[in-house]
Amino acid sequence: MAAIRANSVLPARREAITLETADGLALVGELALPEDRDPVATLVCLHPLPTHGGMMDSHVFRKASFWLPALAGIAVLRYNSRGTTSMQGTSEGAFDHAKGERYDVAAAIEYAEFEDLPNIWVVGWSFGTDLALMHAHDPAVQGAILLSPPLRFSLPAHLSTWAESGKPLVALVPEHDDYLRPEEARKRFAAVPHAEVIAVEGARHLWVGDAEQVLDKIVSRVAPGIDVPLPREWEGPMETADTSAYAG
Repeated sequence: MAAIRANSVLPARREAITLETADGLALVGELALPEDRDPVATLVCLHPLPTHGGMMDSHVFRKASFWLPALAGIAVLRYNSRGTTSMQGTSEGAFDHAKGERYDVAAAIEYAEFEDLPNIWVVGWSFGTDLALMHAHDPAVQGAILLSPPLRFSLPAHLSTWAESGKPLVALVPEHDDYLRPEEARKRFAAVPHAEVIAVEGARHLWVGDAEQVLDKIVSRVAPGIDVPLPREWEGPMETADTSAYAG
Protein backbone atom coordinates (compact mmCIF):
# COMPACT_ATOMS: atom_id res chain seq x y z
CA MET A 1 0.00 0.00 0.00
CA ALA A 2 1.24 3.47 -0.85
CA ALA A 3 -0.07 6.82 0.34
CA ILE A 4 -2.17 8.77 -2.15
CA ARG A 5 -0.53 12.16 -2.51
CA ALA A 6 -1.57 15.37 -4.25
CA ASN A 7 0.21 14.35 -7.45
CA SER A 8 -0.86 10.66 -7.39
CA VAL A 9 -2.72 9.57 -10.52
CA LEU A 10 -4.77 6.41 -9.99
CA PRO A 11 -5.84 4.14 -12.88
CA ALA A 12 -8.69 5.34 -15.08
CA ARG A 13 -9.75 5.57 -18.70
CA ARG A 14 -8.86 9.17 -19.53
CA GLU A 15 -9.70 10.79 -22.83
CA ALA A 16 -9.10 14.29 -24.14
CA ILE A 17 -12.40 15.58 -25.48
CA THR A 18 -13.64 18.60 -27.41
CA LEU A 19 -16.93 20.24 -26.52
CA GLU A 20 -18.74 22.02 -29.34
CA THR A 21 -20.90 24.93 -28.19
CA ALA A 22 -24.12 26.10 -29.81
CA ASP A 23 -22.43 29.40 -30.70
CA GLY A 24 -19.64 27.66 -32.59
CA LEU A 25 -16.71 27.36 -30.18
CA ALA A 26 -14.48 24.36 -29.46
CA LEU A 27 -13.68 23.84 -25.79
CA VAL A 28 -10.82 21.75 -24.42
CA GLY A 29 -11.86 19.03 -21.98
CA GLU A 30 -11.18 15.65 -20.45
CA LEU A 31 -13.37 12.73 -19.43
CA ALA A 32 -12.03 10.32 -16.80
CA LEU A 33 -13.91 7.03 -16.35
CA PRO A 34 -13.40 4.06 -14.03
CA GLU A 35 -10.92 1.67 -15.60
CA ASP A 36 -12.80 -1.60 -15.16
CA ARG A 37 -16.47 -0.80 -14.48
CA ASP A 38 -19.32 1.47 -15.40
CA PRO A 39 -19.52 4.72 -13.42
CA VAL A 40 -22.09 5.07 -10.64
CA ALA A 41 -22.30 8.86 -11.03
CA THR A 42 -20.91 11.69 -13.11
CA LEU A 43 -19.45 15.04 -12.12
CA VAL A 44 -19.51 17.93 -14.60
CA CYS A 45 -16.96 20.36 -13.18
CA LEU A 46 -17.33 24.13 -13.60
CA HIS A 47 -14.05 25.79 -12.68
CA PRO A 48 -13.23 29.04 -10.83
CA LEU A 49 -12.88 32.47 -12.43
CA PRO A 50 -10.44 32.24 -15.37
CA THR A 51 -9.40 35.88 -15.04
CA HIS A 52 -8.02 34.93 -11.60
CA GLY A 53 -6.32 31.67 -12.56
CA GLY A 54 -9.31 29.31 -12.57
CA MET A 55 -9.22 26.44 -15.08
CA MET A 56 -10.08 22.77 -15.49
CA ASP A 57 -6.76 21.89 -13.82
CA SER A 58 -7.50 23.86 -10.63
CA HIS A 59 -6.44 21.53 -7.85
CA VAL A 60 -9.74 20.19 -6.48
CA PHE A 61 -10.97 19.24 -9.96
CA ARG A 62 -7.58 17.89 -10.98
CA LYS A 63 -7.58 15.63 -7.91
CA ALA A 64 -11.16 14.58 -8.62
CA SER A 65 -10.01 13.37 -12.03
CA PHE A 66 -6.90 11.74 -10.57
CA TRP A 67 -8.70 9.86 -7.79
CA LEU A 68 -12.47 9.51 -8.03
CA PRO A 69 -12.77 7.08 -10.97
CA ALA A 70 -10.64 4.53 -9.08
CA LEU A 71 -11.71 5.24 -5.50
CA ALA A 72 -15.43 5.83 -6.00
CA GLY A 73 -16.37 4.66 -9.50
CA ILE A 74 -17.30 8.22 -10.48
CA ALA A 75 -16.86 9.73 -13.94
CA VAL A 76 -15.28 13.19 -13.97
CA LEU A 77 -15.86 15.55 -16.89
CA ARG A 78 -13.93 18.83 -16.72
CA TYR A 79 -13.29 21.48 -19.35
CA ASN A 80 -11.83 24.93 -19.91
CA SER A 81 -14.57 27.50 -20.38
CA ARG A 82 -14.32 29.91 -23.31
CA GLY A 83 -10.99 31.69 -23.52
CA THR A 84 -9.47 29.65 -20.68
CA THR A 85 -6.00 28.07 -20.82
CA SER A 86 -4.52 25.22 -18.80
CA MET A 87 -2.01 22.43 -19.30
CA GLN A 88 -4.71 20.68 -21.34
CA GLY A 89 -4.85 23.51 -23.88
CA THR A 90 -6.83 26.66 -24.65
CA SER A 91 -10.54 26.83 -25.40
CA GLU A 92 -11.75 29.09 -28.18
CA GLY A 93 -13.56 32.34 -27.48
CA ALA A 94 -13.19 34.89 -24.70
CA PHE A 95 -14.38 35.26 -21.13
CA ASP A 96 -17.94 36.62 -21.17
CA HIS A 97 -18.79 37.43 -17.53
CA ALA A 98 -21.08 34.37 -17.08
CA LYS A 99 -23.23 35.19 -20.13
CA GLY A 100 -21.80 33.32 -23.13
CA GLU A 101 -20.61 30.67 -20.69
CA ARG A 102 -24.17 29.32 -20.68
CA TYR A 103 -23.31 27.65 -23.99
CA ASP A 104 -20.23 26.06 -22.42
CA VAL A 105 -22.25 24.58 -19.56
CA ALA A 106 -24.88 23.28 -21.97
CA ALA A 107 -22.22 21.66 -24.17
CA ALA A 108 -20.71 19.83 -21.20
CA ILE A 109 -24.06 18.51 -19.99
CA GLU A 110 -25.03 17.49 -23.52
CA TYR A 111 -21.74 15.62 -23.92
CA ALA A 112 -22.41 13.69 -20.71
CA GLU A 113 -25.91 12.86 -21.94
CA PHE A 114 -24.65 11.75 -25.37
CA GLU A 115 -22.14 9.43 -23.70
CA ASP A 116 -24.96 7.92 -21.61
CA LEU A 117 -23.17 8.84 -18.40
CA PRO A 118 -25.32 8.17 -15.35
CA ASN A 119 -26.51 10.29 -12.44
CA ILE A 120 -25.17 13.64 -13.68
CA TRP A 121 -24.30 16.21 -11.01
CA VAL A 122 -22.83 19.64 -11.65
CA VAL A 123 -20.03 20.70 -9.31
CA GLY A 124 -19.19 24.40 -9.45
CA TRP A 125 -16.33 26.12 -7.67
CA SER A 126 -16.40 29.89 -7.04
CA PHE A 127 -17.27 31.44 -10.44
CA GLY A 128 -18.37 27.95 -11.45
CA THR A 129 -21.06 28.03 -8.74
CA ASP A 130 -22.63 31.05 -10.41
CA LEU A 131 -22.58 29.19 -13.73
CA ALA A 132 -24.23 26.21 -12.05
CA LEU A 133 -26.99 28.33 -10.53
CA MET A 134 -27.54 30.35 -13.70
CA HIS A 135 -27.14 27.80 -16.47
CA ALA A 136 -27.11 24.20 -15.19
CA HIS A 137 -30.79 23.79 -14.43
CA ASP A 138 -31.17 21.08 -17.05
CA PRO A 139 -33.50 18.05 -17.04
CA ALA A 140 -30.47 15.76 -17.25
CA VAL A 141 -28.90 17.19 -14.10
CA GLN A 142 -29.74 15.46 -10.82
CA GLY A 143 -28.43 18.22 -8.57
CA ALA A 144 -25.64 20.71 -7.94
CA ILE A 145 -22.81 21.01 -5.45
CA LEU A 146 -21.35 24.47 -4.90
CA LEU A 147 -17.82 24.97 -3.58
CA SER A 148 -17.14 28.45 -2.14
CA PRO A 149 -20.16 30.14 -3.72
CA PRO A 150 -19.69 33.95 -3.93
CA LEU A 151 -23.16 34.58 -5.41
CA ARG A 152 -21.57 37.29 -7.53
CA PHE A 153 -23.13 36.83 -10.97
CA SER A 154 -26.23 34.80 -10.09
CA LEU A 155 -29.44 36.61 -9.18
CA PRO A 156 -32.36 35.84 -6.83
CA ALA A 157 -34.30 34.60 -9.85
CA HIS A 158 -31.73 31.84 -10.37
CA LEU A 159 -32.11 30.71 -6.77
CA SER A 160 -35.88 30.73 -7.27
CA THR A 161 -35.50 28.38 -10.23
CA TRP A 162 -33.62 25.88 -8.07
CA ALA A 163 -36.17 26.31 -5.29
CA GLU A 164 -39.00 25.46 -7.66
CA SER A 165 -37.16 22.47 -9.08
CA GLY A 166 -36.72 20.70 -5.76
CA LYS A 167 -33.42 19.30 -7.02
CA PRO A 168 -30.65 18.85 -4.45
CA LEU A 169 -28.49 21.93 -3.95
CA VAL A 170 -25.51 21.59 -1.61
CA ALA A 171 -23.22 24.52 -0.76
CA LEU A 172 -19.87 23.84 0.89
CA VAL A 173 -18.90 27.15 2.49
CA PRO A 174 -15.43 27.67 4.00
CA GLU A 175 -15.33 29.12 7.49
CA HIS A 176 -12.79 31.71 6.34
CA ASP A 177 -14.06 32.34 2.82
CA ASP A 178 -12.96 35.57 1.14
CA TYR A 179 -16.40 36.37 -0.28
CA LEU A 180 -19.30 34.59 1.42
CA ARG A 181 -19.02 33.00 4.86
CA PRO A 182 -21.40 30.45 6.39
CA GLU A 183 -23.70 32.76 8.36
CA GLU A 184 -24.37 35.03 5.40
CA ALA A 185 -24.57 32.05 3.05
CA ARG A 186 -27.39 30.55 5.12
CA LYS A 187 -29.31 33.82 4.79
CA ARG A 188 -28.77 34.03 1.03
CA PHE A 189 -29.61 30.39 0.38
CA ALA A 190 -32.77 30.59 2.48
CA ALA A 191 -34.43 31.38 -0.84
CA VAL A 192 -34.00 27.67 -1.63
CA PRO A 193 -35.73 25.96 1.32
CA HIS A 194 -34.25 22.55 0.60
CA ALA A 195 -30.69 23.84 0.04
CA GLU A 196 -28.07 22.34 2.32
CA VAL A 197 -25.43 24.83 3.49
CA ILE A 198 -22.44 23.07 5.05
CA ALA A 199 -19.88 25.16 6.92
CA VAL A 200 -16.40 23.68 6.62
CA GLU A 201 -14.36 24.52 9.68
CA GLY A 202 -10.93 26.03 9.10
CA ALA A 203 -11.26 26.04 5.30
CA ARG A 204 -10.62 28.92 2.92
CA HIS A 205 -11.92 29.86 -0.51
CA LEU A 206 -9.28 27.92 -2.46
CA TRP A 207 -9.55 24.75 -0.33
CA VAL A 208 -5.78 24.42 -0.06
CA GLY A 209 -5.11 21.46 2.20
CA ASP A 210 -8.79 20.49 2.21
CA ALA A 211 -9.30 18.77 -1.15
CA GLU A 212 -9.68 15.32 0.42
CA GLN A 213 -12.56 16.32 2.68
CA VAL A 214 -14.22 18.25 -0.16
CA LEU A 215 -14.13 15.15 -2.36
CA ASP A 216 -15.45 13.01 0.50
CA LYS A 217 -18.42 15.36 0.89
CA ILE A 218 -19.07 15.33 -2.86
CA VAL A 219 -18.97 11.55 -3.03
CA SER A 220 -21.30 11.20 -0.03
CA ARG A 221 -23.94 13.24 -1.91
CA VAL A 222 -23.65 11.89 -5.46
CA ALA A 223 -22.88 8.24 -4.63
CA PRO A 224 -24.20 7.52 -1.12
CA GLY A 225 -23.43 3.83 -1.53
CA ILE A 226 -19.68 4.56 -1.47
CA ASP A 227 -18.03 4.56 1.93
CA VAL A 228 -16.36 7.79 3.02
CA PRO A 229 -13.84 8.94 3.93
CA LEU A 230 -12.28 7.57 0.77
CA PRO A 231 -9.10 5.52 1.12
CA ARG A 232 -5.92 7.53 1.58
CA GLU A 233 -3.77 4.63 0.39
CA TRP A 234 -3.72 2.62 -2.82
CA GLU A 235 -2.54 -0.90 -3.59
CA GLY A 236 -1.69 -1.25 -7.25
CA PRO A 237 -0.27 0.78 -10.12
CA MET A 238 -0.12 4.52 -9.56
CA GLU A 239 1.50 7.26 -11.60
CA THR A 240 2.94 10.56 -10.44
CA ALA A 241 1.92 13.77 -12.21
CA ASP A 242 4.33 16.66 -12.64
CA THR A 243 2.19 19.16 -10.75
CA SER A 244 4.92 21.81 -10.93
CA ALA A 245 3.48 22.60 -14.35
CA TYR A 246 0.09 23.57 -12.93
CA ALA A 247 -0.68 27.12 -11.90
CA GLY A 248 -3.75 26.37 -9.77
